[in-house]
Amino acid sequence: MVGASGTTGHDNDRKERPVLVTAKPSNSRGLALSLVAMTTFAALAACASTGHAAPKNGRTRGAIGQAQQLSEAFTAVAERVSPAVVSIKVETKRRAHGFGFGFPFGDPGERGGSGQGSGFIFRSDGAILTNYHVVAKADEVEVVLRDGRTFVAEVVGSDPSTDVAVLKINAGGLPSVPFANSDQARVGEWVVAIGSPFGLDYSLTVGVVSAIGRGLGGADKIEDYLQTDASINPGNSGGPLVNLDGEVLGVNTMILGPRNAGIGFAIPANLARRVAEQLLETGAVKHAWIGVHFQELTPELAKSFGTKAKGGALIADVQTGSPADKAGLQAGDVVLSVDGSPVKEGRDLLRGVISKRVGQSVKLGILRRGKTLAKTLVTEARPGSEELARGRRRPSKGGGTLGKEVGLSLRAIDGELARRLGYQGKGKVVVSDVSASGAAARAGLRPGDVILEADHKQVKTPDDVVKALQDGAALLFVESRGGTRYVALKKPRKKK
Repeated sequence: MVGASGTTGHDNDRKERPVLVTAKPSNSRGLALSLVAMTTFAALAACASTGHAAPKNGRTRGAIGQAQQLSEAFTAVAERVSPAVVSIKVETKRRAHGFGFGFPFGDPGERGGSGQGSGFIFRSDGAILTNYHVVAKADEVEVVLRDGRTFVAEVVGSDPSTDVAVLKINAGGLPSVPFANSDQARVGEWVVAIGSPFGLDYSLTVGVVSAIGRGLGGADKIEDYLQTDASINPGNSGGPLVNLDGEVLGVNTMILGPRNAGIGFAIPANLARRVAEQLLETGAVKHAWIGVHFQELTPELAKSFGTKAKGGALIADVQTGSPADKAGLQAGDVVLSVDGSPVKEGRDLLRGVISKRVGQSVKLGILRRGKTLAKTLVTEARPGSEELARGRRRPSKGGGTLGKEVGLSLRAIDGELARRLGYQGKGKVVVSDVSASGAAARAGLRPGDVILEADHKQVKTPDDVVKALQDGAALLFVESRGGTRYVALKKPRKKK
């Protein structure tokens, strides 16, 4: 995981803000500057390969000048944002469980001690945004400003589900940084991360937005990360990822793989801002929730459901008593739109729901067995993880099994096997083995999966799955520890 830094708060008067990049209009700035950089690097590399200094011709001078302009843009961002970035030091006296995220100098939650992260001032009255995992187990939080002043901070509130926390220090008139509209983030645009990696305060790294809408822990979790190759390391957690306008595009929160791998993730600004505002208002956060577990509608699954839809969220499970349950949504429904906006990928459904306040209505366009339906749901507060686990619907329909075909072995579930597996559902068949090179493994089946349906029919024995595969393909409804999901399984074609 990582640590990050932070920046400032709100800046509603954009006319008074200095323009950081003026060579191109904002909608083409990232492409223009990247082309400038590539042109310059190519020119300088050519000179280096011949062993000669760069010729002083007009073209080279122009390329170097454009590269210097790019450099000035980064410098301007640093000068604007750094005064609002803070270093956060935490002290933990009690022995407790770990933070759940990486911590820069050991985990003080495990054995007591100190740790460090980053944050940024987003309101001039001393409101600071950081990560939940930075301050989760802290007994005392100390904030160090860029001008050297030190404050003991109050934890106003935190939200583990989004890894956001808000601190407050007793100071006013502080520099703050505005939030960008992260819905307008574009892959390839320049971004700058500022923070305290390994305790090195106000370190700046540069990169681009590598991807948007990343989810790492399951489709229905509150995850919608921005991915970046700007170097992020332990200690950067909680700091800002800013665009070239000096606005916070995201809150750096973690890394994937080894340090300096160039795969970092940031909470999008729009989500972080909504959470922070609720924490300041009430000290707690309520996320809108409709009670469905969904998965992406892949081409294989779309074909199995008899639809040509190229996008949508496939509902794999519905929580008992949830808004979706009350509105009559079913496993197998495909959500095509949210409030009239098309669902191009599954997370469009998540974004549409969590953008709502609890108690607001949301209109869903549904595809069910070839027919389109309109459903209006009233959102409720998202339950805690334990409540979600208790409330997950155990489908009344049984599971299915495949025998040894297509690299899959199945076994009927009897009382003894259910006890050994700790299984309390109503499925009748469990996957006992999967060949690594078979079609079942490629479809995503794993040992321990319980097959509930095959082609929308209840599965009571492994033979039910074998029968469903007689035409060469079967749509399986599978239950696992992560919930339920659909799997499109195809027999491999026989070689002639």
